[in-house]
Amino acid sequence: MQLKDFDFDLPASLIAQYPPKNRTDSRLLIKRSSIIDVQFTQIGDFFQSGDLLIMNNTKVIPARLFGTKETGGKVEIMIERILDENRVLAMIKASRAPKIGNCIFLENDVNIIVSQKDNGFYILTFETDSLFDVLNNIGHIPLPHYIKRTDNIQDLSRYQTVYAQKDGAVAAPTAGLHFDDSLLAQLKIQGIDHLFVTLHIGSGTFTPIRTDNIKNHIMHSEMFEISQVTVDRINLTKANGGRIIAVGTTTVRVLESSMKNGKLIAQSGETDIFIYPSYQFRIVDSLITNFHLPKSSLLMLVSAFIGRDKMLDLYQHAIEQKYKFLSYGDAMLLEKNNDL
Repeated sequence: MQLKDFDFDLPASLIAQYPPKNRTDSRLLIKRSSIIDVQFTQIGDFFQSGDLLIMNNTKVIPARLFGTKETGGKVEIMIERILDENRVLAMIKASRAPKIGNCIFLENDVNIIVSQKDNGFYILTFETDSLFDVLNNIGHIPLPHYIKRTDNIQDLSRYQTVYAQKDGAVAAPTAGLHFDDSLLAQLKIQGIDHLFVTLHIGSGTFTPIRTDNIKNHIMHSEMFEISQVTVDRINLTKANGGRIIAVGTTTVRVLESSMKNGKLIAQSGETDIFIYPSYQFRIVDSLITNFHLPKSSLLMLVSAFIGRDKMLDLYQHAIEQKYKFLSYGDAMLLEKNNDL
């Protein structure tokens, strides 16, 4: 398939710039035999007792920092990955790229040494005993480029799931933003439990596809983890006839990356899995996801899950019904197309 096959016109007015007042205030598009428009609070009506939600419990770090070079020039740092207690992999935006060995001064007088350059990224060494203290004191929430404003205090909590546990992401697993503790408790009463995997989302999730033939696209690599507890529960759920419902495309990527020789295996590592039409899903039965940008790798995953033509029909319906798109936008619940 060609990149142009995943294009559509998205009005800028439909790109959500702020979260709804409450997490569950979002709208929800359901695709079964027909399209159903409901509120996210009603999602439990479309589950069955014994179904299992799998969620990504990564936690967004305040990954954007501002400082100055030794020459006085302004610098913006976007952390991609934490390497150890005082080193990070990062992108640097400046009028002139810093040199290896240069020092960058942050707002709180902490110094950063530009230690190495690695495939377009920099390895930066923080001269501090607590990297996370620095980030929590002066770091900014790394809102995506399509949110046309600076971060504010509300984003500290709202660009984060209520179940976020493991520091490491520079973008939120946005399908999970619609859940609050009350809804999760309500679902549990209905017999719909939830467990976690981890995938630390990198800035590569926003990288546009630039190859006309989508098969030539090189996917970014991200760290992930799935525990034996989660593996065992998934296998038990499937054995008992329950459905595995992935909350977000990042969760799908973990689950599908963890299949080895037909079995789901507990593991940690890195995945650069690129899911596009013709992919055969082995674990996920249903998917909760937000609405994505045209020509994006996330849109291609959705197309693989339900079929490209059906995806385009759903997106046209969403645009006509003025659903909000992307991180702070609305959601949809999709059933896997077993005919693909």
